Amino acid sequence: MNAFVLDSTGARLRADWPTPERKAGWTRVHTRTAGICNTDLELIRGYMQFRGVLGHEFVGTALDGPLEGHRVVGGINFACGKCVTCRKGLSRHCPTRSVLGILDADGVFAEQFVIPDGNLLSVPDEVDDRAAVFTEPLAAACEILEQLGAFPREDALVLGDGKLGLLVAQTLVSDGFDVTLVGHHVERLDWLESRGVKLASTIADGMKFPLTVEATGNVVGLESAIRATAARGTLVLKSTVAKRHEIDLAPLVIDEIRVMGSRCGPFEPALARLASGVIATEHMIDSAYELASIERAIERAGGSGVMKVLVENR
Repeated sequence: MNAFVLDSTGARLRADWPTPERKAGWTRVHTRTAGICNTDLELIRGYMQFRGVLGHEFVGTALDGPLEGHRVVGGINFACGKCVTCRKGLSRHCPTRSVLGILDADGVFAEQFVIPDGNLLSVPDEVDDRAAVFTEPLAAACEILEQLGAFPREDALVLGDGKLGLLVAQTLVSDGFDVTLVGHHVERLDWLESRGVKLASTIADGMKFPLTVEATGNVVGLESAIRATAARGTLVLKSTVAKRHEIDLAPLVIDEIRVMGSRCGPFEPALARLASGVIATEHMIDSAYELASIERAIERAGGSGVMKVLVENR
């Protein structure tokens, strides 16, 4: 079958990749639509030293298993289910986990892939494929709310106007925060203002926020995020990049800033937000390519300021 594979020579489309076989407790899924995210691009640059089929954002059709015939999305972490971490309900942090298209598990940039039965959820009829494919990154945005708990719903800053930043901004607004989004391409984001998000190209001098979310996807975003976080504020880190950070951490101590890493999140609230319409995704799609043209899609996705690039497999 066709699959987009990363190996020691680079990433390329292969027509000779083995079609996965069904195994007990796992479902074979036909990829319908997949999304290219910054993590995929970082993996190609060497992040995590991954080898195999790339891709983790998907909506597909279950070919067998408990949800056979249904449109599905699914959690990307494959946990052991037995260790102390899993028994605490933290399976996304299982120390022996594999991660779809990221760590020791082939991903979704292929005609078919396999995933544990328990990771899958049915997609509501009112959510079409091009919205459902945003479930995984939207779940990552919803994870911030899970981690914040009863945090006061007041001013919040989102740094980064890429795909994740836009989802984070909408998610925070939908939960009662007064959100300012700062990025390099805000002139094209008028639709976000109608959803209650304030837009800015820079942070006003001296402006500090009790909650800052860093979602720039680059190594310099953290410095800006630290400067913009108020004393005893909370800084949420969302970016994963291949390059190392070299940064002065003294302000975190001096201003007693709480730093919170935030990664994957729950799919149920993400699907519910998509179904209710409180999250808009149609303006976030740049283009769509067939799987046979995925190399062109990857090149497009790596362009400056490009929104979500989709890969479709009909």
